Amino acid sequence: MLANLKRDIPRLVSLAGPLLVGQLAVIAFGVMDTAMVARYSTEDLAALAISGSIFISIYVGLTGVVSALAPIAGQLFGAKRFDEIGEEVRQGWWLSIVLSIIGMLILLYPQVFLSIAKASPEVEAKAVLYLQILAWGLPASMAMRVLVAFHNAVSRPTVITWLQIGGLFIKVPLNAWLIYGGFGVDAMGGPGCALATVIINWTWFISAALIVYHDRFYHLFEVYKQFSWPDFHKIGTLLKLGLPIGFSYLIEVTSFAFMALFIARLGNASLAGHQIVANLGTVLYMLPLSLSIATSTLVAQSIGADRPTLAKEIGWSSLIFTTSVCVTVGILVWIFKYPLLDLYSPSEEVRKSAIALFLFIAFYQIFDALQVTSAFILRGYRVAFLPMWIYAMSLWGVGLGGGYLLGFNITGNVPEILQGAQGFWFANSMSLAIAATLLITLFKSTARKFEKEHPPITL
Repeated sequence: MLANLKRDIPRLVSLAGPLLVGQLAVIAFGVMDTAMVARYSTEDLAALAISGSIFISIYVGLTGVVSALAPIAGQLFGAKRFDEIGEEVRQGWWLSIVLSIIGMLILLYPQVFLSIAKASPEVEAKAVLYLQILAWGLPASMAMRVLVAFHNAVSRPTVITWLQIGGLFIKVPLNAWLIYGGFGVDAMGGPGCALATVIINWTWFISAALIVYHDRFYHLFEVYKQFSWPDFHKIGTLLKLGLPIGFSYLIEVTSFAFMALFIARLGNASLAGHQIVANLGTVLYMLPLSLSIATSTLVAQSIGADRPTLAKEIGWSSLIFTTSVCVTVGILVWIFKYPLLDLYSPSEEVRKSAIALFLFIAFYQIFDALQVTSAFILRGYRVAFLPMWIYAMSLWGVGLGGGYLLGFNITGNVPEILQGAQGFWFANSMSLAIAATLLITLFKSTARKFEKEHPPITL
C-alpha cells in the first residue's frame, strides 16, 4: 500500500493542483459576491443567499449531466482512440444547448422556488432580478463545462485554470462597478454581481473555444474537423451516465439549498450567518473535489488502457490521501475560526449566528472527503446510478429531513444546541457519514467485479 501511495500521490497532486487553483478562483467569485454585497446591505445579502442557492442547484444539476463526457473521454484517451473524443465533444455541445433552454426557463420564472423561503417582498424582488440576469449566461456556462470535461479527460486542466484566474481579475472591478455604481452606472446591489458573472461566463467560453481551435495539441482530437448533427445514440450514452451524475449533484446541492431556504424562516441574521459559513465550507470542499476529479481522470484512463488493478490502487491511494489532508484542514479551520469570520466583517448578530456553526464545518471534513472521492472513483468506472440513490437516501432523507426535525424542534424535545441552523448542519454531517460508508462499499465491490471481468493480460 505504501508503495502505491508513493507512486499515485505525485500523479494525483500534479493533476489536482491546477484543478484546485482553478476551482478556488471560481469559488472566490462567490466569496467576493458575499463579502461585497454584505457591505452593501443585509437585505441584498439575504437575496443573494436565497437566489444563489436556487441558481447553484439548477446549474450544478445541469452541468453534472454534461460532465459525463469526462469519464467517457478519459477512457477513450486511455485507449488512444483520440479522434472519437472530438465527436463526443460535439455531441456534448448539442446536449448543452437543450439543457440550457430548460435551465433558462426555470431561472426566468423562479417564483415557485422563491416562495419556499417566505422572504420579504423587497428581498424576493432582488432575488428574482438576480436569477433573471444569470439566465442569459447559462448557455455559455453549459458549453464551457463541456470544454472543462474535455480538458480534464486529456489531463490538460492548466488551460482552464489560467482562464479562471483571468476571470477573477476581471470580476473584482466589474463587481465593484456594478454593485456600488459609478461612471454613469447606478448602483445595482446584489444583481450587479450577477451581471458581472454573465459577462465573464461568455468571455470564458469564447476564449476556451478559440484555444482548442488554434492550439496544435488539440488537433489530435479533431474537435473542429467537421460539423456533426445530433447523434442520438451518443447523446443517449451521455445521458445514461450524465443524468444520474447530474441528479447526484442536484441532490447534494439542493440539500444545502433547501437548508438556506428553511433557515431563511429563522430571520435574516440566521440566514446571513449560514451564508458566511456555507461560503467557507464551499471553499474547503474544493480541495477534496479537485483531488477527486483528478482521481476520476486517472481511474478512467487506467480502465481505458485495460489496467483494472491500477485503477483500483489509484482509488484507494486517493481515499487515504484526500481524507488525511481534509482532516488536517478541518482542525485548522476550527483553530482559526475567529480570524476567518473577521474576513466578512459581519454585524454582531450575524457573527453570533455564524460562530455556532463552525464546529460542524470542521467535523464533517472527513465524511465529505470520503464520499466525494468514492463517488468520483465510481464515475471513472462509469457507475453512477446506485450512487444517485445513495445520495437521495442520505442527503435528502437524513440530511434535509433530519435537519428539519431538529432545526424546527418538531418533536418538542430537541436539545437547544441542535435547534435552529445547528440542527440542519448536524443532520447534514450525519448524512455525509452514511453516504461515505455506502459509496466506499460500492467501490470495493465494483473494483472486485471489474478485475474479474477484465483479468490482467499474461504473456
